[in-house]
Amino acid sequence: MAHTHHTIDYIELNVSDLEASKAFYEQAFGWQFNDYGPEYAGIRNRSGDGEVGGLGVGRQPGPGGSLVILYSDDLEGSVAAVEAAGGTVTEGPYEFPGGRRFLFQDNSGNQLAVWTPA
Repeated sequence: MAHTHHTIDYIELNVSDLEASKAFYEQAFGWQFNDYGPEYAGIRNRSGDGEVGGLGVGRQPGPGGSLVILYSDDLEGSVAAVEAAGGTVTEGPYEFPGGRRFLFQDNSGNQLAVWTPA
């Protein structure tokens, strides 16, 4: 799956019950998942190539319970760009199973994330 620098690449939905949420989305939309433990499941891309999002337990990422994640070819450059534009880095950069990422708030208080492969 090709990723494009600084575009929306992945959406994480905050859920209270991972198994019940997986069952709901599977029944309602035919979604399939990659399991990463008791608190996270990736939503498989219908093409079979990669993931388009995930379901996560325990994080309150922002209004609406969703976390918009952008892709970056240069994570440190993206951190600098966010800060230079007036955003606030709230977590990271840190490593996760797919690479590295950071979370930030924009000037309106919306929380987003930016990731890059390891």
